[in-house]
Amino acid sequence: MAEVEVGLGKSGRRAYGFDDIAIVPSRRTRDPEDVDIRWEIDAFSLELPLMASAMDGVVSPQTAIEIGRLGGIGVLNLEGLWTRYEDPTPMLEEISELDAESATRRMQEIYLEPVKLELISQRIKEINAAGVISCASVTPQRTELFSSHLLQSELDLLVIQGTVVTAEHVSKTKEPLNLKTFVREFPIPTIVGGCASYEAALHLMRTGAAGVLVGVGPGHACTTRGVLGIGVPQVTAIADARAARTRHLDETGVYVHVIADGGMATGGDIAKAIVCGADAVMIGSPLAAANEAPGQGSHWGMATFHPTLPRGAKVQTPQRGSLKEILLGPANENDGRMNLFGGLRNSMSTCGYSSLKEFQKAEIMVAPALQTEGKYLQKQQGVGMG
Repeated sequence: MAEVEVGLGKSGRRAYGFDDIAIVPSRRTRDPEDVDIRWEIDAFSLELPLMASAMDGVVSPQTAIEIGRLGGIGVLNLEGLWTRYEDPTPMLEEISELDAESATRRMQEIYLEPVKLELISQRIKEINAAGVISCASVTPQRTELFSSHLLQSELDLLVIQGTVVTAEHVSKTKEPLNLKTFVREFPIPTIVGGCASYEAALHLMRTGAAGVLVGVGPGHACTTRGVLGIGVPQVTAIADARAARTRHLDETGVYVHVIADGGMATGGDIAKAIVCGADAVMIGSPLAAANEAPGQGSHWGMATFHPTLPRGAKVQTPQRGSLKEILLGPANENDGRMNLFGGLRNSMSTCGYSSLKEFQKAEIMVAPALQTEGKYLQKQQGVGMG
């Protein structure tokens, strides 16, 4: 791909986000009822290609259960409030009422409470008891410490997650997690991430992971791109990971799932992520707006409370409806933020594709005018796409 010169001796690729592209309709259409949006990863078959982000304002044991019943996977943060407090409800209520000026400092104090290993097993067993897929997230630094508890509690699916996770971490002070050895020897299927480049995605795939999370900094509550200055717009990041998946498949015969993590607010965004190469999506902010969400109208990222370099903001997510209405409808709003997977299904049927794999073949265009063309009145009045 041609690079753009930004100054003498320095150039870079142009990258694109969801607002920069549009999906091109094909020569046929289909009935939405004939479209299959099921997703299969490892031994698990899901009605929705959905993972709910491992954020305390989004996933509790109860919302993980509800999301599982609706056809997706709720990912519980094993380093969050649900493993630090027997009953985190008072903490969640306090966080929801904090103003922007005091939120970060107070959250740093709340998250000083140590993780209790016995609560890890308890939370996983609560989800298992409901008969849905149990999935939990840990950072690379604590993966080995928690591993025996994950096995004892019979976790179904593990996510090893950080701002950026690589297959080769170098440290002069401590022995880092050998991701390749751990993933290949651990009996629970594992998803790893995030990453945002071809090389990083390919090396994560070579660890033996069942899937990779793609996304560095696109989340609505994330400030990594401002604090650290790193990140890649999601359309380009997903497309690069798709290319890595193809190479890995050619080399090994093993298909590794690409999961777009962050930056999606509407059903249209989810559709674009699939077309660019994602097998499924991980979303947080849209689900934080659910009536059942533990954040009670607030949302914050996994690094918002970092003790020395927080990389997230507490943002308001006014409640829009139930989890079912946000995921499956019916929608009572016209901006695409309700009935997310109905939007995906209709996008696929309008373009004539019957499965997610087929939809990945759809044509896209770089479309700078997509958000503004013919939308003057909507933007002037602050409605619809305005």
